[in-house]
Amino acid sequence: MNDLPENVNMDNILVLGAGELGMAILRYLAPRQKNAGCPLAVLVSPQSMDHPTQGQAQKYGELRAMGARLLPFDLMNSAVEDLIQVFGQFHTVINCTGFVAGPGTQIKLTEAVLAAGVRRYFPWQFGVDYDVIGKGSGQPVFDEQYDVRNILRSQSKTEWVIVSTGMFTSFLFEPTTGLIDFERGIVRGLGSWETKVTVTTPDDIGRLTTEILLEHPRIMNQVVFVASDTVSYSQLATIVEEVTERTFKRDLLTKEKLDTALARHPEDVMARYRVAFALGDGMWWDKAKTYNAQKGIPTTDVKTWLLAHKARVG
Repeated sequence: MNDLPENVNMDNILVLGAGELGMAILRYLAPRQKNAGCPLAVLVSPQSMDHPTQGQAQKYGELRAMGARLLPFDLMNSAVEDLIQVFGQFHTVINCTGFVAGPGTQIKLTEAVLAAGVRRYFPWQFGVDYDVIGKGSGQPVFDEQYDVRNILRSQSKTEWVIVSTGMFTSFLFEPTTGLIDFERGIVRGLGSWETKVTVTTPDDIGRLTTEILLEHPRIMNQVVFVASDTVSYSQLATIVEEVTERTFKRDLLTKEKLDTALARHPEDVMARYRVAFALGDGMWWDKAKTYNAQKGIPTTDVKTWLLAHKARVG
């Protein structure tokens, strides 16, 4: 594929989804595409186009102002043949659909991208290191992500780039994760207090993914690691206490405790996540070795993020 023109990275691009991550990428990518006079389309659900909420209408207005074309398409319920027909119109596809589309969707989309002859693909792999985790982590979506990587590596016609980001920074502080209980003053560690986790903000992912996409010479067929921050659960507890100026009780959820909780509630998605993140391996990487660190691109560390969102989360 070395015969591609030098401006390949600025060619016809389709972004799947305009959720939190999709919008973060589009806000950085759309101006670059517009300035270069290159087309950019965003796939959105037909229902959201026909009957948009106030938030969707505002979002779509922003996208149009940035020069993006809105492409209504029912991603969840369409046949593979229809997906292939749509994807085949584009040189590059950036998948920002997330896991909400349901089990099997990421494999379905990947296979459709390959069948359509898309030249370059950024799959929905904006998460942890599925190569290290492998299969059997207790989190079925992790297994599917591992399979997606194998599918991409088994072929050579479509270039692919995986951007590994860790979890969203905000995920650390979501009440549903059970890690930080601001009301009761409890910080919970997973596995051990020295277990680490890598996190990245959507804004950082948007900026870094755009830079990776447009890098010259172009990046191809590899996993690129980025990180806003990497912290241990002990460091997280210290950061929470420093920002809130309060003392928090520290409650360690050992692997045994987490396994017991999952056995009691095997359908609890968050319980499966906690078991997986307690493993440590594959959930973090050294920030100093990331793309953003090597390029000198500043990112928002956990303490800075929490200071900015203190009123909302605490």
